[in-house]
Amino acid sequence: GIDDGSQTEIDVHPVGNTAEMTRVQVAHVLLGEAKSRLKSRLADELGTGPFGDRVFAWLEPRLSGSLQIDREGTVRAKQDAIAKTPQQFVRYSSGDVLAPADTAIDGDALVLLRREHHAHSGEQTTRQRLARVLSMLGLFVAMFALAGFYLHMHHRRVLTDLGNVVTITALAVLTVVLCVLLANDAWRAESVPLLVFAMTVALAYDRDLALLLAAQVALVVVVGLGRGLTDFVTLSAGAAALVFWMGRIRSRSKLIYVGLWAGAVASLTQLGASLLESRSLDMALVQEAARTGAWTVLAGFLMTGLLPFIERSFGVLTDLSLLEVGDAAHPLLQELVRRAPGTYNHSINVASLGEAAAEAIGARGLLVRVGAYFHDVGKMLKPAYFVENQGDQNRHEALVPAMSTLIIIAHVKEGAELARQYNLPQPIIDLIAEHHGTTLVEYFYRRAAERSQTDPNGGEVDEQTFRYPGPRPSTRESAVMMLADAAESASRTLTEPTPARIAGLVHDIAMKRLLDGQFDECGLTLEELELIEQSLVKSLTAVYHGRVKYPGQRTA
Repeated sequence: GIDDGSQTEIDVHPVGNTAEMTRVQVAHVLLGEAKSRLKSRLADELGTGPFGDRVFAWLEPRLSGSLQIDREGTVRAKQDAIAKTPQQFVRYSSGDVLAPADTAIDGDALVLLRREHHAHSGEQTTRQRLARVLSMLGLFVAMFALAGFYLHMHHRRVLTDLGNVVTITALAVLTVVLCVLLANDAWRAESVPLLVFAMTVALAYDRDLALLLAAQVALVVVVGLGRGLTDFVTLSAGAAALVFWMGRIRSRSKLIYVGLWAGAVASLTQLGASLLESRSLDMALVQEAARTGAWTVLAGFLMTGLLPFIERSFGVLTDLSLLEVGDAAHPLLQELVRRAPGTYNHSINVASLGEAAAEAIGARGLLVRVGAYFHDVGKMLKPAYFVENQGDQNRHEALVPAMSTLIIIAHVKEGAELARQYNLPQPIIDLIAEHHGTTLVEYFYRRAAERSQTDPNGGEVDEQTFRYPGPRPSTRESAVMMLADAAESASRTLTEPTPARIAGLVHDIAMKRLLDGQFDECGLTLEELELIEQSLVKSLTAVYHGRVKYPGQRTA
């Protein structure tokens, strides 16, 4: 049969003998046409009764085609025909219309316009080209200098870390390259890499930084491609909507919902910006806006799959991962419950206090809560040496203060090692290692000082040996953890935990650690410290609130 193209005539030749070529009409050699003619001929000769139909039904399966397509010969014939066809040139003069106004531009017109632009660019002088390159370079330098200034003011650690600088730069360059490649495609999907880049920076670093870098990358892409203000505004609006609505990701479906909302914003932005540029509201514009929204939604879908890779690559811990780590069924937490139930209960209380205090200053409350679950896991290796797990016997009574201090201090290092063995995220490990900072183990230090004074042979007690090795808190979350842990433990010593006594206790703890330099490296402000104090006092007062004594009730 014939299955190649829409030919009306074909050349027929015996197999292997192209010399005997006969040109025939395609309609004369089509098997379907031949069967129709045979059925009509039988009806004419035998009548329209059932006999003719039976004869045709018997003959039809026995009829088979006798022609085969010579595909190699067909390709050669096409090439020969193309070679014999003379080239045709269409010349356009200055002032000729290449694409009429107010009409949709089809594929041929778009190719023509691009060739005209290329020809125009090729006729520019060296001075004109150099001026264009220098102007674009100046624009890019100014924009990235702005980004550097922002990092210097608000994220100095990112700027001083060469690895972070290289990573951000590489991501930006890769995004520009992908945008340019996709912009030349008929689907115009250049917004997808930009939106994924914006969300990645927001997750790995900061939302404000993501907005700034996304706007800069959008500007580079738009200027580099010679696009207009509408494209820049649309790209920036889509990125801003995604970054603003991302927030704390506690489910993968949230990224999809964010993509839907941001897609609506991007579509409406393109419609509005295009109408402001005097474009008519036709079906072509509506299709462009719908396509822009669809790409924005697709970017949200892509992030659901890229999220684990981004977390591993940048050491990012999203709320979604924190919820998975903080599950009560986690093997390490189950081991803590079994071996040190008192420590586990203490950790639950610290988690509640710390989360509320962190939220009060705009820090990550969920990170503090999950970190608090694990902050004392090192105690389960020697649970009986910690007061919340002790029974009637205090094992420290048989030890010298220095030995007791070594056991107490060791729980920090051992907890961090256990966290690594159970593959906990690095931010959780940091909270475990920093929750005591370099504070003094006061109880045993004072016991050692008292023994030194009563012992004639006792020398001066070295305070440094009774301090935790650190490091000191490096984040606000770590500072909140330190205060919540200390406040929860100290509040148990109050015989009458009235609100005033709780407030005085919390304030003393906060001031002591402030003056001890524990908050020098975490960026905590005095205003935030006051808010943390207020939150801890409120939470502890709720825990130790008094109860109304009913008439006739006896004291237990």
